[in-house]
Amino acid sequence: MTIKRSIYAALGLGLVLGFAATLELAAAPAGNSPVSVFAQASSGNQEIAYKPLPKSGKKYEIGDGAYLIYEFSEKPKMGTVILKIQIFNKNGDKITPYAIKGRSDMPMMRGAHDSGDVEFKLNKKNDYLMPVNIVMPGSWEVRVTFLKDGNPLFYGSITFDV
Repeated sequence: MTIKRSIYAALGLGLVLGFAATLELAAAPAGNSPVSVFAQASSGNQEIAYKPLPKSGKKYEIGDGAYLIYEFSEKPKMGTVILKIQIFNKNGDKITPYAIKGRSDMPMMRGAHDSGDVEFKLNKKNDYLMPVNIVMPGSWEVRVTFLKDGNPLFYGSITFDV
């Protein structure tokens, strides 16, 4: 087989595979990204519902009388900003009973700039901190998962624009 024929054969196979993938994505339910459809199909689980959190600095009840307040180290812009979450009990005392994981991404380009799961770190003031790397302007989302003894207890979503 000549090199020219090998190239044409490879291109033809690529077109066939690309067309098959396009048909599969077109058959996906409206409003689902290909990534979430794949995750649902492969895991058999329903997609997790993340509760939208209010604007920065506002209290949000997360259960058992506890509430959170979050803020960024500065107004989100290109580069890295630090997301800070503080947890308080019903008496207003700061508490740290959870492990928190965060995942930043652009909802309109789901998966393109996904940070993967990042563990929040506790500082000396018992604030949970996570760096958020903003690589382009647009709408961003940080999905947070609160875990206690390894079990997820709360799912929240922080959205912002750059």
